[in-house]
Amino acid sequence: MMKALLCKDFGPVENLVWEDIPDPTPKDGEVVVDIKVAALNFPDNLIVQGLYQFKPNFPFSPGSEGAGVISAIGKNVHNFQIGEKVSFMCGWGAFAEKLAINHKQLIKMTEGMTFELASATQIAYGTSYHALIQRGRLNQDHEILILGCSGGVGLAALDIAKAHNVRVVAGVSTEEKADLCKQYGADEVVVYGSDKLDKESQKDLSNKLKEKSKKGAFDIIYDTVGDCYTEPALRSINWKGRYLVIGFAAGEIPKIPLNLALLKGCEIVGVFWGAFTGHEPKQNMNNIIEIGKMISSKKLNPFISKKLPMKSATDAIKMIGERKVLGKVILINE
Repeated sequence: MMKALLCKDFGPVENLVWEDIPDPTPKDGEVVVDIKVAALNFPDNLIVQGLYQFKPNFPFSPGSEGAGVISAIGKNVHNFQIGEKVSFMCGWGAFAEKLAINHKQLIKMTEGMTFELASATQIAYGTSYHALIQRGRLNQDHEILILGCSGGVGLAALDIAKAHNVRVVAGVSTEEKADLCKQYGADEVVVYGSDKLDKESQKDLSNKLKEKSKKGAFDIIYDTVGDCYTEPALRSINWKGRYLVIGFAAGEIPKIPLNLALLKGCEIVGVFWGAFTGHEPKQNMNNIIEIGKMISSKKLNPFISKKLPMKSATDAIKMIGERKVLGKVILINE
């Protein structure tokens, strides 16, 4: 038997329960991974409430990425061995002691890579690398704005941008988050708070953002928060800029006046990394390999802010839902 955090019905995070369930058995094409470390992501908060794009069958465990050791192998798996260290991206199922997963969702850990780093970089860095490099077409002449810069994907975007010698303005909700972004390399920071902005406050925010840009407007805007912060940010975009839609951590999905796209000559670009991994698996694998190389060579430096025991997963999910997480939080099977 193994322990797993189970969601038995969509509802508040407090409804999640830890239970003993049978160990998984690998099906054709699957392996079983003994999970050493899993990483927390914002969708973990959404999926248990029925608010995410995917709705798994009950019961299921949240947790969408992790790392561990292969303990069993099913039929038709030839490129992995029992005892190998791997990382994985699974959508759900990682907040548990074991996971049966298709071998195509595994990545062999490189020499010197820790379980902690391997678990914490696939989604945040995979999303941000795809967003900035493929969708944003980043180059060193760009100036970018990152909204929600202190979270996992936001800091990853900052890390990747600075590795490409790009000027970055960070948008965050608190002074504590601003201090972290400055320490992590942001050139300028704008604190927009956590209150809903009326029209006048939105105009003020747009002006503040433009003032922080050396060009007076941004070539790329990376938006993880949405809500009332999107429109003022979009008004600060440069001619032919690219507005990258990553997520809506602040709550509401914004309605964008399309005349702004016309006036700015800009692109509004959706970034759905999960779908990208299915549609373009080879490109995604190339991205993950490149990210691993950049981490190994210290060009990238992922920020893990908290290391918690796996039994604290419910508290961690509540924390990320309340936007209290800085960087990445990881959960360790002790």
